[in-house]
Amino acid sequence: MGGDVTTDDEVTAAPGGLLDLLKVAAVVLDGTGHIALWSPEIELLLGHSAEEALGQRADILLVAPENRHRARELFTAVRSGGRWAGVFPLRHRDGTERPVEFRTMRLLDRDGQPHLLGLAADAPTVRGVERDLALSHSLVNQSPIGIAVFDTDLRWVGVNPSLERMNGVPESEVVGRRVSEVLPGLDVEAIEARMRHVLATGSPLLDQQTVGRTAAHAEDRAYSESYHRIEDTSGRVLGLAVAVLDVTERQQAAAEVAQARQRLSVIAEAGMRIGTTLDLRQTARELADVAVPDVADLAAVDVLESVVSHGTITPVTGNAPAEFRALAVAAGYPTDAIHAADPVGELATYGSSRIITQCVRNARPVLVERVDGRIMRRIARDARAAQTLHEAGVHSYLAVPLMARGKVLGTLSLYRTVNERPFDEQDRVLAWELAARAAISIDNARLYGRERATALTLQRSLLPSAPAQREGLDIAARYRPALSEVGGDWYDVLPLGPLRTAFVVGDVMGKGVQAAAIMGQLSTATRALARLDLPPAELLRHLDDIAGSLGDAIATCVYAVCDLGRGTCALSSAGHLPPVLARADGTAELVAVPGGVPLGVGGVDFGTVEVELGPGSLLALYTDGLVENRAEPIDTGLTTLTRLLQTPGESLEQTGEDLLGALRPEPDDDVALLLVRARG
Repeated sequence: MGGDVTTDDEVTAAPGGLLDLLKVAAVVLDGTGHIALWSPEIELLLGHSAEEALGQRADILLVAPENRHRARELFTAVRSGGRWAGVFPLRHRDGTERPVEFRTMRLLDRDGQPHLLGLAADAPTVRGVERDLALSHSLVNQSPIGIAVFDTDLRWVGVNPSLERMNGVPESEVVGRRVSEVLPGLDVEAIEARMRHVLATGSPLLDQQTVGRTAAHAEDRAYSESYHRIEDTSGRVLGLAVAVLDVTERQQAAAEVAQARQRLSVIAEAGMRIGTTLDLRQTARELADVAVPDVADLAAVDVLESVVSHGTITPVTGNAPAEFRALAVAAGYPTDAIHAADPVGELATYGSSRIITQCVRNARPVLVERVDGRIMRRIARDARAAQTLHEAGVHSYLAVPLMARGKVLGTLSLYRTVNERPFDEQDRVLAWELAARAAISIDNARLYGRERATALTLQRSLLPSAPAQREGLDIAARYRPALSEVGGDWYDVLPLGPLRTAFVVGDVMGKGVQAAAIMGQLSTATRALARLDLPPAELLRHLDDIAGSLGDAIATCVYAVCDLGRGTCALSSAGHLPPVLARADGTAELVAVPGGVPLGVGGVDFGTVEVELGPGSLLALYTDGLVENRAEPIDTGLTTLTRLLQTPGESLEQTGEDLLGALRPEPDDDVALLLVRARG
């Protein structure tokens, strides 16, 4: 006989499957109702061994008396050629009854004699399997999750309706085929590698991500896949099941949440990094640095020339061109596109049709989602810059006006190159927020710069253009305004008569135009009082009364009268730092002027000290900006100043430069310095 031979061991080892799960038993009755065949499964089901059952009348052995009539009716019907299926109670060997699910049919032997075959299973077990199958079928077919079954050769065995919809291919066209034959738009290599791993190890793989497209969709979709190996009750590997969930919307929502968080992060960072100073250019650089790379790959900040040069805002109207001063350019990565932006510090003029001009004229953002050659020429400053931007990969552009207090100060220009996503409405809103925050800081810097320029102009106009030269004295003066706010420091040289000269150095508390104006009033009053040739203490008393009439004006001041005829110098102080007296022998010390309160406090008398001013002696009067440093005690500055004056320069002019260079190369407060030396 041809064909393969199956050994007993192989039969024993063969897997069971559903029949094993049901424990289907078989029994054969002869034409008289006696048991002719008795399977091991029926023995397990009813407890009777084959020796006990074979040859026995089935109705007597297995059926309770009250059910025998019905059993004989069914036996007769089946023996006559009928079929019967249903549940019938049979008696177990222990005396209890068991509901048994039957499928019965007539068999004929070689002589044509009828026999009855009964296939039986425990009825509760059958009901449980039916229930599980029904539930599984319902879940598989009604589940929104796509479910596929593959054999061990990674070929489709079946799919549920949800996966049919995801794939866009009916089940009939996928069964027996591999994934690559049905869905070439997916990462087939990765999918089959996962399948082989699960088949080999038995370890499931959960939430594996795949991005691609199927016949159901023209665009890429995102899928979450979970792989499980399928085994029968004996552990034989039958294949694997794959559960697929379309997570495109979930990923898009997560991406939107991440983008929203990222935008909030950028705004928070902008609040900390933009406007740290009142310097116009520094604020522009801070804005450009915040914009890359989170918002754009390249950012440029251009401010109207009138804002930079004059501190005024000249609106762009009609067909007039716009003049900008480029203040900052930043890139998120090394790129030649940065060279296409207007060079920082240079003036750039754009015609009325250019996008940057349109932005400031209309005070509205201009978003170019896709940049083509025509639009590029309206963006770039010239044809060469347009070519550079094109070669750098600029594909999307956004110009946002810098608006503060209802007026346009300039623009923030944003470009995307390596970031493939074009600018959208969310980017426009974010850029508008950044530009608005920066514009307030830029406008504050503009207003501050204008006020500082005004205060500085007033300050310089009130100070003497050059110290008056007096007989027997060498005089040098220095005034250096603070890099930030201008204060109310002043100095003056006041002739009193032959060989007699008054010197004053003062410091009005406060900053800006108001401090400069008060300084001017006190300086003028000092000149007028000096003409009366009053002693220093009395002059300060009158000056204190005047300061008290100026509202909240507070100032410190030191007033000195040098009398070369007597070789002395009388000094009085209104809360001011002590002068330094350096003698010809190389010694120097702080002059212990009697303490006094600042001008404007009132109610306190001022004292006077008189020191010898011999030939070669040098007297230094100064304001606190020269010696005060927030990081050190003021005594450190006073000690350094005294030490430096022990070895002054060859000239007073050089000495003044040396002191400023050593003590305050970049002052954060105004400095007034007056040096007086008696000639030999």
